Amino acid sequence: MQHGRIILEFSGAVATMTLNDPGSLNAFGVKLRQDMSAALDAIEASDARCLLITGAGRAFCSGANLNDPDKPPVDRAAEARGAVRSDLESWYNPTFERLRALSMPTVSAINGVAAGAGMSLALSADIKLMGQSAFFLQAFARIGLVPDCGSSWILPRLIGVARALELSLLAERLPAEKAGAWGLVNQVLPDAELAAAARAMAERLANGPSSLGLIRRMYWDGLENDYSTQLQLEADLQKQAGLSADHAEGVAAFREKREARFGGR
Repeated sequence: MQHGRIILEFSGAVATMTLNDPGSLNAFGVKLRQDMSAALDAIEASDARCLLITGAGRAFCSGANLNDPDKPPVDRAAEARGAVRSDLESWYNPTFERLRALSMPTVSAINGVAAGAGMSLALSADIKLMGQSAFFLQAFARIGLVPDCGSSWILPRLIGVARALELSLLAERLPAEKAGAWGLVNQVLPDAELAAAARAMAERLANGPSSLGLIRRMYWDGLENDYSTQLQLEADLQKQAGLSADHAEGVAAFREKREARFGGR
């Protein structure tokens, strides 16, 4: 990437995107955001079948970079009049929409703090693995702001309104063990084991059938669909999956009593 604030690596069918500005705890500065957009361009154009997201150093992502030396001056009055688009409208929201629309499953390896928009990034993944010393923080109220980057949408659906309000109103740390007990993450692991476990999970998903991308779409869309709409979506996606080479391979492997060798097609 142009600024080195994102490290993008492809290994087999896994794309690993590492936020790489440890001096700011991988905060979303202008240069990191530019590199992340370029990384998503490359991922979408690649043959990757799973995306793994993590952070360099002792943090996953500390949210927006409030001390970013690269950020241009903001005309708040013009922004309030709607004359210019806010950062949320111009970058954050479109980027989180891109992550949701990916055709591959995603894994987050949450190492250290995941605060504000960084918490939203961690929770946007389909499978979330968290180190024991890591923690979440809905930091917005500490600086007189409101939750963004989809956290007000996803948190009530994951943990209920009461707990979502508790996190957002009190703006207190949520340790990994409690996040696991609440069901915010899939696994809490010793810090030393996190990277290897996340890699193994990503490789497992990358070696799965192309229908995994359809499954993630089905569940994301299902959060907003009524029952009849969801039944029709299932029928549509099942038809698409049934025409895939991976479905044919899965059926052949079942009949031949062997492991399936999926190609992601």
